[in-house]
Amino acid sequence: MKPAPFDHVRATSVEHAVAMLAENADSARVLAGGQSLVPLLATRRVKPALLVDINGLADLAYVRTGDGHVEIGALTRNRVVETSPVVADAAPLIVEALHHSGHVTIRNRSTIGGSASYAHPAGENPAALLTLGASVVLTGPAGRRILPVAEFFRGPHRTGAAPDELLTAVRVPVSPPGTRVAVAELARRHGDFALVAVLAALRLDNAGRIVAASIGIGGAGPTPMRAAGAERLLVGEAPSAELLRAAGAAAAAEVDPPTDVHAPAAYRRRVTDVMTQRCLIRALPPAERISAA
Repeated sequence: MKPAPFDHVRATSVEHAVAMLAENADSARVLAGGQSLVPLLATRRVKPALLVDINGLADLAYVRTGDGHVEIGALTRNRVVETSPVVADAAPLIVEALHHSGHVTIRNRSTIGGSASYAHPAGENPAALLTLGASVVLTGPAGRRILPVAEFFRGPHRTGAAPDELLTAVRVPVSPPGTRVAVAELARRHGDFALVAVLAALRLDNAGRIVAASIGIGGAGPTPMRAAGAERLLVGEAPSAELLRAAGAAAAAEVDPPTDVHAPAAYRRRVTDVMTQRCLIRALPPAERISAA
């Protein structure tokens, strides 16, 4: 198919982009990398009257740290984020998630702001942002506001941004030293959206007990989700096979997976259980993996 007819305007500044969105609030979409939006246009799942092209806004492409966060401009290409030493040091789960997100040719063009705004329930990037307790910076006619991604993701391709707001950055808390991360997912082919993706960030004390645990799940509900019950089971405990099996079962009990052409809900729950255990094993220090496997 071909996209429905639309007008196109190149934004010359953030203020210009916001003004265009405000003037066309019911009919405008933002074009950044286009890796998510263009397929929606081609299949006419979205039919905007206006595309606001922000690719010329070089000031939205940056990575910087401060105030306990790493802030990434919305137009920063995902390949830049994936290869950034700053991001690898401050938020290694973002880098690990991007290794599983599409292919390099896609990541060369796609943007972190576009990945967040697309709000795909199985997207590794949104799940990583949720796992790490990240926020998005939204800029509108009234100025900037910061919204936690837990409130930003509302459903498939639905977010908490107002029609006249532009996502201009994501802010990710800097992971404490010693944080170990992992991703485990099941996809039909490498680069496809996962049937279920599980992401984890763990910290252990010197005695080998888990002192902090964050588990994010994609593909098992209408939005990415946190496995809060599984996290609570882990904290304060030493890793063991029994503990990880319990965490996997807890995560599977928390999800609300769909039944669709790709897999039934029961299968996705089972995959959630297995991928949670697999992800946690990968996140453990090598010395701990033998006892937990």
